[in-house]
Amino acid sequence: MATTEKRTLIAGITAAVLASVCCVGPLLLLGLGVSGAWISNLAALEPFRPYMIGATLLFLALAFRKLYLVPQNCAPDASCANPKTLRKQRFLFWSISSVLLVLIAFPWYAQYIL
Repeated sequence: MATTEKRTLIAGITAAVLASVCCVGPLLLLGLGVSGAWISNLAALEPFRPYMIGATLLFLALAFRKLYLVPQNCAPDASCANPKTLRKQRFLFWSISSVLLVLIAFPWYAQYIL
């Protein structure tokens, strides 16, 4: 995977994790047996959640653009010229995107699983 695709996917993953840390973080910590009053401090990140969701969607859109809309410019003997490489990149993109969207939507469906 080219470095620009890697960077946009990593940035999207980071933004999604930060966007969901206020909601998924306490649940995950409680599930692991960690408790304490300090866990409620993770909810202090809730006001930043919309900005992080926006950043996640922006980076995912950039990665989508790079994978599907911008023509690939690479040498014939480079790894990016191999169709299998592009297929793997797209599979990785969709796998990561689906996980990120599940994390982003967690506050809306958490009430049904708790």
